[in-house]
Amino acid sequence: MIAALTVLKDRIKRRWPALRLRSILLAVLLFAACMPAIGGVFLRSYENTLVRQTEAELTAQGAALAATAAALWPGAPATSALPEPDPEDPDYYRPEKPSIDLSAARILPERPSPAPSAAPPSGDATAAAARLDHIFADTTRSTLAAIVLTDSQGRVVRGLGTGGDLSALPEVRQALAGRSDTVLRRIGQYRQRSVWELFSRASAVRLHHARPVVVDGRTVGVLLLSRSPRGLFKGLHEDRGKLLLGAGVILLVLFGLAGLVSRGVTRPIEQLSAATRAMAGGRGEAPPETPRTAAVEIQALYDDFRAMAEAIDKRSRYLRDFAAALSHEFKTPLAGVRGAIELLQDHYPTMSQAERERFLANIAADNARLSALVGRLLELARADMATPEAGVAAAPLAAAKAVAAALSTPAFAVTAELPEGLPPVAAPLAMIETVLTVLVENSRQAGAGKVTIGARQDGRTVVLEVADDGPGVANADAARLFEPFFTTRRAQGGTGLGLSIARSLARAHGGDAAYVAGPEGARFALSLPAA
Repeated sequence: MIAALTVLKDRIKRRWPALRLRSILLAVLLFAACMPAIGGVFLRSYENTLVRQTEAELTAQGAALAATAAALWPGAPATSALPEPDPEDPDYYRPEKPSIDLSAARILPERPSPAPSAAPPSGDATAAAARLDHIFADTTRSTLAAIVLTDSQGRVVRGLGTGGDLSALPEVRQALAGRSDTVLRRIGQYRQRSVWELFSRASAVRLHHARPVVVDGRTVGVLLLSRSPRGLFKGLHEDRGKLLLGAGVILLVLFGLAGLVSRGVTRPIEQLSAATRAMAGGRGEAPPETPRTAAVEIQALYDDFRAMAEAIDKRSRYLRDFAAALSHEFKTPLAGVRGAIELLQDHYPTMSQAERERFLANIAADNARLSALVGRLLELARADMATPEAGVAAAPLAAAKAVAAALSTPAFAVTAELPEGLPPVAAPLAMIETVLTVLVENSRQAGAGKVTIGARQDGRTVVLEVADDGPGVANADAARLFEPFFTTRRAQGGTGLGLSIARSLARAHGGDAAYVAGPEGARFALSLPAA
């Protein structure tokens, strides 16, 4: 079974058409708009309403005619002799709810002709029929309801089959017992006039309502009213104005919703898709502006896309500049090595021993510089790829004291002057020591003789400050201190990667490293979030 379902799903996937989002949304909206019509036709809700309306009309006619018959029945007490009804009585109002459910009701055969009766109808019923005949005729002329009157034994005194017996009908038996009843019966002479009538169950049926005529507490006769209900499509035709107006309103709302969906969802997605393709193709187009009519989630998607585009552009520029700087940094020592090797190859026999040693020393120095560059590049790559560790916390005071103890010498004093009560920071102790070591070593290489490591708390951020008494940083160089390969000590073997590594490590853990201009010396700040 599972294998068959898998095969079926694979076949459906292979033949599934490529649908646009707006087509799917339009189909959903159209289906939702058509649901009332579908329910009205196939669930018979509208047709059932029409049938119940007909039943309610027959019930009302029957109640009025039965009350009239009871008042005009021979031997009925005078109206003045009857007790005055009390509207305050809880049993005064007795509404009769419709009982026919077209989808569940049983449809009886066509009403048979009255059976022959052994005895004639009662004289009182015959006299009452004579008195009521013009009332029944006027009622039939207006309501199209056929009206039959029987005596207390079910013998017909007015209507088709006068003198016959209808007491065998179930609805008549119920009425003779004092209870009104409504049934559905087929129409014997029914002929289909339209193919649409196939969808209507009410087209070939007729409602029959039987109601007792009660005089002085006795059932003296039965009123039998029958009428064909309005068919589904006849009712639709009669209400076509209202239905067309409703359909027009639904279509207007549907097109309005379609426009809203187009402006709020599909069109912004298409614009964002085009911008994504442009970015993938390498075209330097600016990210699209966020449409004001887009949905909130789509606007957030635009903001995320713009942030991603800016990050990619920034990273691309960084890689481009980094590759250019790296090529320049490697080119100089490689050129020196190549030149020294060519001189040795061409003039080795004629060179003095001192010249040979000098060229070999140049090769060794350039090789050492290349090795240092490669090592620093690996450190920078690890710093760029570093990720914050969950739940880690370290005391900045411990890290500062460890660095001061490791790097302090008689000629180069490093002191840690941190206030008590600093909160731990959300970074590993080894990372803090590495960054502080880079900053302190930078001060030593710049010619400082004394370095002080201080700290302060700024809200939820702990700031470690490394201040020295060196010559400071020139204004022209301050903005480039953290750029890869920027150094003022290239002749002394500086790679210009130390501060870049320090900043990358700090940012990887939610912090930052920056140069702070001061009146004397140089000052660097390492900011880390509190744990």
